[in-house]
Amino acid sequence: MDKSIEKIRIIIADDHAVVREGTRELLQKEPDLEVVGEAGDGEEAVRLVKELIPDVAILDIAMPGLNGIEATKQIKAILPSTAVLILTAYDYDQYVFALLEAGAAGYLLKDVPSQKLVEAVRAVHAGESALHPVIARKALKHFVPNSSKTGELQAQPLTDREAEVLRLAAKGQSNRQIANKLGLSVRTVQAHLSNVFNKLKVGSRTEAVISALKTGLLTLQDITDSVDEPEAP
Repeated sequence: MDKSIEKIRIIIADDHAVVREGTRELLQKEPDLEVVGEAGDGEEAVRLVKELIPDVAILDIAMPGLNGIEATKQIKAILPSTAVLILTAYDYDQYVFALLEAGAAGYLLKDVPSQKLVEAVRAVHAGESALHPVIARKALKHFVPNSSKTGELQAQPLTDREAEVLRLAAKGQSNRQIANKLGLSVRTVQAHLSNVFNKLKVGSRTEAVISALKTGLLTLQDITDSVDEPEAP
C-alpha cells in the first residue's frame, strides 16, 4: 500500500469503552482509515473535534452530559466540514429526526454488519448518505411536506442538471453510478453536488435531500420511483 495514501481521520464517541475499542479495532484494519481520538461523552467529543479537526465523527446518542444530538449541533456549528455519523442502538423517531435536522450525514444502528460501518465512514466522508434502511424510511415519511402542491413551496434554485443529479443521489446512487447514467465524468457529478450543497446551504447528501424534501424541491415520488438496483460490490 502506498504510504502516501491520504487517510480519513476519525474520532469515536461512545460512553461504553468496549464499543469504542471494538469500533477502533475494526476501522484501524482499513488502510485508508485512522482513528485519531476517542471520547466517552459528548462534551469531550466536541473538544476533540476542535483540537483534532477530524474528517468524520462517529457518535452514539445516549451519552452522559452532552448527548449525541447536542454534540452533533455543536460539531456542525464549529466545523461544518466534519461529517457526523451516528452509530446507536436507538431508532426512536424523535432521535432520528432531531439528529438529521442537526446535520448528521449518516445514521446506522449497531446491528449493521461491520463492513457496512466501514463503507458508511467512506461514504459520509465523500459527501454521500449512509442511512440504515429503517432510518431512511422514517426520514422520507417525516420530511415530505403535508401539501399536495409541494412544487410550489419554493422557487427552483437548482439548474435542471443539478436537480437531476440530486434526484439520483436521493435514490442512493453513488457518484460513479450517477456519472454512468448521465454520461458525465465523476468529477463533473461531484461539481454538480457541490453546487447543490452550496445553494441549499448544506454539507452532505443527507442534508441536501432533507432540505429538498422539506421545501418541495424533491417529492417522495422522485425518490421512490424507478430506483435502480444497488451497485454490485
